[in-house]
Amino acid sequence: MRVLVIEDDEGLGNEVAGGLRAAGFAVDLAHRLADADLKISVNTYDCLVVDRGMPDGDGLQLVAAHRAGGERVPVLMLTARDGLADRIAGFEHGADDYLVKPFALSELVARVRALCRRREHPVSARIMLGDIDIDLPRRRVQRGGILRSLTPKEFAVLELLATRAGTVVSRSELIECCWDEMAEPASNVVDAVIAQLRRKLGGPPVIETVRGTGFLIGAEPFVP
Repeated sequence: MRVLVIEDDEGLGNEVAGGLRAAGFAVDLAHRLADADLKISVNTYDCLVVDRGMPDGDGLQLVAAHRAGGERVPVLMLTARDGLADRIAGFEHGADDYLVKPFALSELVARVRALCRRREHPVSARIMLGDIDIDLPRRRVQRGGILRSLTPKEFAVLELLATRAGTVVSRSELIECCWDEMAEPASNVVDAVIAQLRRKLGGPPVIETVRGTGFLIGAEPFVP
């Protein structure tokens, strides 16, 4: 899943981005609203984390403008403004959640994950693919009842393929959704992660390479 963090404080922005990346998210950073607006226009995000007090305006106005344009990406407002009127204004302008500074990084990660899950998955957020059990909230994968240890990036790739089971996912889509803007699309990074996933999941193989197109998990998912 790919997240855009819009925060003018470079230190805090890097801390938030680092925490989200450690949790398996691909993260882009914007330190000005104009930069954020450009990134949103050219990339697809699963969640926006938006500071209100930006050098070139109020982050809430960015959210309101994109909501007016039909953009439905979930938004977590991140701000020092903790008054009731501020929180109400945030929700009225299109925010989905509101976290006041200072905050615990673990709570921010949990809230972002919940917003992404609400957008992409059913409430149970658990997918069964044959004998593979993917527990999305706990980031756990079992096959045949045996826990498989995946890195955050491997889990992110498996999650995307599983939620689109029966559909070919291209390398460019995987890069777009599971890596941030610092990734090198021309590299073999996707193939390396797919190879590791196949090895860790074991046989019979469930991830198929569709030559010249991308990758496919063919089994129909069961979401309890």
